[in-house]
Amino acid sequence: MYRPVATAAATGGFPTDNGDYVVTLDQVPRWNDAEIRSSLEYENEDPSFSKSFLSDPLTSPGEESGSNGLASRFPVDHEINSKIYLWRGQPWNLEVDAVVNSTNESMDEVHSSQGLHAAAGPGLAEECTTLGGCRTGMAKVTNAYDLPARRVIHTVGPKYAVKYHTAAENALSHCYRSCLELLIENGLRSIAMGCIYTEAKNYPREPAAHVAIRTVRRLLEKQKDKITAVVFCTSTSSDTEIYKRLLPLYFPRDKHEEAVAISKLPADVGDENGETIIHERKIRIKPLPKKVIPKPSQPPAEVPASDVGLVQRNSSYLDTYLDPAFMSLMKDPDQRRQEQWEKTAQARGGWNCANYRGGVDSEGRPVMVVVGAHFLLRCLELERFILYVVKEFEPLIQKPYTIVYFHSAASLQV
Repeated sequence: MYRPVATAAATGGFPTDNGDYVVTLDQVPRWNDAEIRSSLEYENEDPSFSKSFLSDPLTSPGEESGSNGLASRFPVDHEINSKIYLWRGQPWNLEVDAVVNSTNESMDEVHSSQGLHAAAGPGLAEECTTLGGCRTGMAKVTNAYDLPARRVIHTVGPKYAVKYHTAAENALSHCYRSCLELLIENGLRSIAMGCIYTEAKNYPREPAAHVAIRTVRRLLEKQKDKITAVVFCTSTSSDTEIYKRLLPLYFPRDKHEEAVAISKLPADVGDENGETIIHERKIRIKPLPKKVIPKPSQPPAEVPASDVGLVQRNSSYLDTYLDPAFMSLMKDPDQRRQEQWEKTAQARGGWNCANYRGGVDSEGRPVMVVVGAHFLLRCLELERFILYVVKEFEPLIQKPYTIVYFHSAASLQV
C-alpha cells in the first residue's frame, strides 16, 4: 500500500496531503538541528490564514528579552531536544513505533482522526469495537494493521468550556501523558501525535498546544532514556505556526532562547507533570514542635459510644502539642459561627446571642437535624415520619433531644 520516499526533499519537508508513501524519522528534521530554523520558514500555503496575531515570541518587538535574574523553568537540554520533531502532515505516513488517534469515548470510526481508518484498513475498526470504549483523558492501544507504524494509541480529548477551563486543561494533559506512558509500557520508543482536540469540542488551538508541549517536556525529563522520538504532527498552517512559536519556550535550543522564554512563558506552566496547579486543593501540613511535653498522668476516660457528639471532650492537653497558628485553622465550626453572629449582632444594634451553644437548643437539649429528599412533600405524613425518626434514634440516645426537619425539595430527576 505504501511506497518509500527517497528523500525528505521529495515531500517538501512537510507534506500536506495523505499520500501513499512512508516517511522515516531520518527524513524528518529534528527540533535541535540548525537546519530546521530555515526549513520551517516556508511560504504560508493557506491564503485565508493570517500570521498577524501569531508573532514569534522570540522576535516580538517591545518586550524585554532579559531573564531579570530569574531561573528558567525549562532550561536548555540538548538530549531532550534531540528527541523532538515537528512534521507537517498526517502521522499515518510516518514509520514510527506508534501513532496517536484522537477519538471519542466509543472509539468509532466517524469520530477518529481523519484518514486513519482509511489508511489502516478495516481491521482497526474491528479491534476498536472489542475494547469497550475509552474514557476522556485516558488511552488504549491497538495494532496498526496496514499503517507503517507498529501500534495505534487511541485517546479521548476533553470538551472545552471557559468555566471548566482547568478541568479541560488537566484532562488534555492527561491524554498526552497517557499516550507516552502506554508507549513505554508496550516497549515502544518512538511516537507521532497530532493535535489531540477537535473543532467539535471547542478547545482553543493555542492553549491546547501549550498543554501538549509542556506535558511532553515534563515526561521526557523523567523518562528520556525510554523514548527516542516524539513527533508533533500538524495538518494546517495555523497549527504549524503555533508550534513554531511555542516550541522554543519549552524546548529552548540555546541560552538566548532560554533567556527570552523566561519572560514569554505563561505564569502557570503546571506542576512536575505539566498539569495546572490548583492552590486551593493543596494540603498544607505544618510540622509539630520538637519540644517534648510530658503526657498527663491519667489518660482521659473513654466516652461511651452512645454519647459521642454530646459530650465535649477535654482536649486541652492536646493543644500543647499543636502549633497555635495551625490550631487557628481548626476552630470549632459552631464557635466560628457564634463569633460571626456576635459580630453581626453588634453591627445591627446589640442583639444578644451570648446564650447560644452550638449543637443544642435553648434548653440545652441536643439538636438532631434531619434532611429529607427524593420524595414529594405532599406525599409525606410528617407526624408518622417524626415517629419513625424517634424510633430510629431511641437506641442511640437516652436523653431528651430536639428534632429539626428540613425538606430539600430534591427529586429523582436530574
